[in-house]
Amino acid sequence: MALHVGIDVAKDRLDVAILETGELFAVDNDEAGHAALVERLSGCELDAIGLEASGGYERAVLKALWQKGLPVRRINPHRLRQFARAAGVNAKNDRLDARVIARFLATLPVRPVEFDPSLELVIELVTVRRQLHAELSRVNNQLEHVRDAALKRLAKRRASRLRADILLLDKSIAQAIAADPAMAHRNSLLRSTPSVGPVLSATLIALLPELGRLSNRRIAALVGLAPFDHDSGKLKGKRCIWGGREPVRNVLYMAALSAGVHNPVFAAFRQRLRAKGKVAKVAIVAVMRKLITTLNAMIRDDKPWDPASV
Repeated sequence: MALHVGIDVAKDRLDVAILETGELFAVDNDEAGHAALVERLSGCELDAIGLEASGGYERAVLKALWQKGLPVRRINPHRLRQFARAAGVNAKNDRLDARVIARFLATLPVRPVEFDPSLELVIELVTVRRQLHAELSRVNNQLEHVRDAALKRLAKRRASRLRADILLLDKSIAQAIAADPAMAHRNSLLRSTPSVGPVLSATLIALLPELGRLSNRRIAALVGLAPFDHDSGKLKGKRCIWGGREPVRNVLYMAALSAGVHNPVFAAFRQRLRAKGKVAKVAIVAVMRKLITTLNAMIRDDKPWDPASV
């Protein structure tokens, strides 16, 4: 009997559930725990092992399982939450989550993990950069309200250090992308687009590997830019965007602000929307969607920026 194994990943702990046997156990989320998990599962007949993508805490155990040839899958958190609600699972705890993951694997197909060490390095670097940038924003916000001179100096030193660390990470990200021919080629295609800078390009390479593989509507939905209906009977609700990969959407928003002014194609598109009475926020979201679908087509067709084709 092939087993379905769900693993709920936390910073320090992995809760494991085997669907067919009902077995539940936990190991530490460290090298020793990963080795113990691999040893325990290696002797089993396995259909799939599933982990929910959880902000990077899953990467080390995913790599350990993959290197031993075990059938590991990385599951989209949004799909998992939808499945849990449909299955009537409203409570939440780590062991319950592990069981839900195992049930998900037994019910729905999930693509095998395509583990690429070069890509994983870029993912890690981009993730740390995003965390440092968020911390820098918090420190800058604190500076606006700090009155004590000593505290202000401390915050300024911290901000200066964070900016220096971000610059170092930018160099490391650029070097890691340049060292891999496939990523370097994808980067050159993306960067050929006016208003697509190194941060957006690296973010798309690291956090949106599906770019170029999906339809425009699906890639927009994956980023959280596909409008969803909210109608019932005669009620016509607002169309709204929600869900998706927030880190990608946040960086795309900044690029769209620039593209809507400095890229002639997107600037004209934004101006047409504004002339039709669309509010500024709606126009920018439309620019974001047009930008990501344009980049999706470029990667799919393996062609650089061509304003005539947009």
